Amino acid sequence: MIFRKNIDKFCSYCVHAGKIDENTYLCTKKGVVASCHRCRKFKYDPLKRVPARMKPKDFSKCDEMDFSL
Repeated sequence: MIFRKNIDKFCSYCVHAGKIDENTYLCTKKGVVASCHRCRKFKYDPLKRVPARMKPKDFSKCDEMDFSL
């Protein structure tokens, strides 16, 4: 969930951090830090979080009667 209450407070989801590469972020408060770094100035940015893709539905168990009115 993007807006859940108990999020991981990593710099990769913080407003103050900008991405340099996959594992490194540039924080306005702490400088260059790892993506899993934590600090007290954390402020959540929901636009930086990428939700997991949903699995496709399995329609192989359905027959023609399931889709008719």
